[in-house]
Amino acid sequence: MTAKPANPAATEILSNLNDECASLRAFVVLLEDEQRILLGQHTEELLSMAEAKTQLANKISTLSTALQRHLPQGSRDLAEWLKQNVPQALPTWQEARQLATHVQRLNQTNGELIQIKLRYNQQALGALFSATQSTAGLYGADGQPNQPTASRTLGSV
Repeated sequence: MTAKPANPAATEILSNLNDECASLRAFVVLLEDEQRILLGQHTEELLSMAEAKTQLANKISTLSTALQRHLPQGSRDLAEWLKQNVPQALPTWQEARQLATHVQRLNQTNGELIQIKLRYNQQALGALFSATQSTAGLYGADGQPNQPTASRTLGSV
């Protein structure tokens, strides 16, 4: 008995889903690294990570779009379509869905951490700005140094 030749579309779908899962796993690692950095004090690495996140997001989007090309016009339920047409791809698609959900949760958490850091930085800047407004040595509109209003004169008690 000879083996039935593989369906080229099924092979492409499986390959696409495997690539998508690999990209999503890489995204999970990247987001976990980002979270570790956000929880630490040295956030300089975040800028380079943003570029890597953008590249991975674009790759995942491209893979997802390529997968959608296989669906008939107007069809939205990929799980049902895979079940009927490429059942061997269903477990990989389910894994991709789980990974995507995990990526979404990590990204949301990281966004919240960024908001907390942003609020902290804004409060710190506000305190610094307020402190500089009340220090001597700043010049007023008349060109004369502003004197702090609540301080005492040098040598007074």
